[in-house]
Amino acid sequence: MTIGIVCDSTADLPGHLVKEYGIHIVPLKVHFGEEEYRDGVDITADEFYQRLQASAALPTTSQPSPGEFVEAYRNLLEQGIDTIVSIHISAHLSGTYRSAEVAKSMLLEADIEVIDSRQASTVLGVVVLEAARAARAGKSKEEIIDLVNRLIEKIRVFFMVNTLEYLQKGGRIGKAQAFLGSMLNIKPILTLENGIIVPAAKARGRAKGMEQLLTKMEASIGTGGQRIMAIMHAANPEGMEELQKKAREKWQPREFVIADIGPVIGTHVGPGTLALIGICP
Repeated sequence: MTIGIVCDSTADLPGHLVKEYGIHIVPLKVHFGEEEYRDGVDITADEFYQRLQASAALPTTSQPSPGEFVEAYRNLLEQGIDTIVSIHISAHLSGTYRSAEVAKSMLLEADIEVIDSRQASTVLGVVVLEAARAARAGKSKEEIIDLVNRLIEKIRVFFMVNTLEYLQKGGRIGKAQAFLGSMLNIKPILTLENGIIVPAAKARGRAKGMEQLLTKMEASIGTGGQRIMAIMHAANPEGMEELQKKAREKWQPREFVIADIGPVIGTHVGPGTLALIGICP
């Protein structure tokens, strides 16, 4: 039995990993006025942030249609894939999961499992990567789904945004609404709980914010070595390098995934965002 792993473009996985493990991506879209771009296909992260900072109006985003998922699934089935495991951004943050569910209902003859990761960006990406590795290793559909569900429960993310403006305007602010109106130079530290953005801490200034990222992660996953960790950033390579160095010293991860936050997620978190991902023991 051959198993295909599908995800959406919000997984923000580096291209070399997508190619190496044969992960199939269905892109979301970002809109600047009447112009539409497929996330990661028609516009890169670098191009997006340049455009975002030059644009007077905030772009909008949209999910793939059920028809686009049907096309992706059919392409895999025609290539000889027996089973599809399709893992997607939190249903609280996007209608993408619902589109995939509708597509599944249109292909009743196919063996398709659609999973709400309750995560976003490279947090979702790490889950998808581990699923693809399990498929490559010959694990069964049931084993892969069990692995994915266990990872969803254990994976943790803490992220720092420069401003809550993008989350607020994009309607994804969740319980972080409580941080609005904070004092100038306060850096909100946020996390995801059950697919919803919630406040985790706040710090005065960037340096203290980065320390809070590390402190919150340590409180969540402990101090033991990590098999895999990840950092994602939105046009913030200097912050990424500093956070990576500090995290390596603290956890000695055997693998570190470094990823750009892509156009769709970047629309909602804004440039400068920095995130650290780890897994509970």
